[in-house]
Amino acid sequence: MTRISVHVDGVHYTDEVEPRTLLVHYLREQLGKTGTVVGCDTSSCGACTVHLDGTSVKSCTVLAVQADGHEVATIEGLATDGELHPMQQAFTDNHSLQCGFCTPGMIMASLDLLKDNPSPSEEEIRDGLEGNLCRCTGYQNIVKAVQQAAGGEQA
Repeated sequence: MTRISVHVDGVHYTDEVEPRTLLVHYLREQLGKTGTVVGCDTSSCGACTVHLDGTSVKSCTVLAVQADGHEVATIEGLATDGELHPMQQAFTDNHSLQCGFCTPGMIMASLDLLKDNPSPSEEEIRDGLEGNLCRCTGYQNIVKAVQQAAGGEQA
């Protein structure tokens, strides 16, 4: 076992983990952050996307020990005082949820996209989210949600 110390959604945690534990499993099983979804365990789908020190990562490709000493943000940490984050609200307004399985990862990846490009074109949004898959093929509404969150097209 290895001791790690990590901030997740603004809360400090110190835990013992097996060195081979994936960050996604640590978040879900030890911290109860079940909004971080296990989709494929191969980094193909992006459902497990979280922010590690402010950058999107697929948490099925990061070991929990690699997060030691770092900041992790999950979908559960976005809402403030019961108010949805603007990106979460945009996904709701634009019916971008469908089955909801990809939604946490899509939202986290979308936030990272807007951090780097606050006014993306439709093509840039699609390119920026290419590592996240929606099995329901809800991409058009997801693009609309990102545009809304960026201050562009509204629902």
